[in-house]
Amino acid sequence: MTENDVVIHSPLGQETVYANQYDPSLLYPIARHLNWDARGVQRDSLPFKGVDLWNAYEISWLNTDGKPLVRIGEFRIPANSSHIIESKSFKLYLNSFNLTRFATEAEVVSRMQQDLSQAAGGAVSVRLMKVNDAAPIERLQGECLDELPLKVSHYTPAPELLQTSGHRIVEESLVSHLLKSNCPVTGQPDWASIQIRYKGTAIDHTGLLAYLISYREKGDFHEQCVENIFMDIWQRCKPQKLTVYARYLRRGGLDINPYRSSLAGEPNNPRLSRQ
Repeated sequence: MTENDVVIHSPLGQETVYANQYDPSLLYPIARHLNWDARGVQRDSLPFKGVDLWNAYEISWLNTDGKPLVRIGEFRIPANSSHIIESKSFKLYLNSFNLTRFATEAEVVSRMQQDLSQAAGGAVSVRLMKVNDAAPIERLQGECLDELPLKVSHYTPAPELLQTSGHRIVEESLVSHLLKSNCPVTGQPDWASIQIRYKGTAIDHTGLLAYLISYREKGDFHEQCVENIFMDIWQRCKPQKLTVYARYLRRGGLDINPYRSSLAGEPNNPRLSRQ
C-alpha cells in the first residue's frame, strides 16, 4: 500500500458516525516505513530516537453507577514503533469511551495501553490526570528566530536553505513559532512551535528560519514533518548532536508533539500558550 492509498482510506475527511460505546477497531494505523523508505532509511538504522507525545483533553467514561468521569490524557508513542495512529481515528476511539461503564480508572488505562500499543506496533504509555492537575502554561526555551529580517520565496520544503557558517562549534537552542504544514487529506492548516537544540558547526539562523517557513504548504502528518526536519538538518549541517521538538496546536481535543533526537531520553511536556 502506498502513502496515497493510506490517505485515501483514512477516516480523516470521511463522513463519520460517532460511536459512544468502547470500540478499539476505530483506531487507524499508518505505517511509518512509508516515510522512512522515501528517505532511504530503515527502522533498524534510524538516525534518531524519540517519541510522539499526544495530549487529549476530551476523555470521559462512566463509572458503574453511570456517573461520568473526566480526565486529561498523556500518551507517548515510541518513534520507532511500526505505525503512527491517524488523529481522527484516535479521537473517535477516545469518544467511544463516553457511554461505556468501567469499574476502575485502572481498567480504562489498561484498555488504552493495550489497544494503542497494538495499533502502533510498540509499547505506548498512558497517563490520565484530573483536570486540576493539568500542566501549567510554559514556553520553549531558546533564542526565538521569528523577528529576523527575511525575504521568503519557498513555501514547500527546501533543504538547500540549510547552511552552516564558518567553523565555530556552538551549542544552542533555537525556537520558532512560524512552523505550519497542512493536513495531507483535508488541506487544513496545522500550526506549531518548534525547538531545535544542537551542538556542532554553527547553523545559519536566517537560512534555518527560511527552511522552517518552507513547510508552509507541505501536506504531511505531524510526525513525518518533524522527522524530515531532523533528517535534513542532520544530513546537511552534520551536527554532533541534535534534538527537534515540535508542539502542534490542538485540533479535535488532541495535540501531537513529535520529539526526535540523536540522544537518549524523552521530553518534558510543557503546554504552550497556543495549546
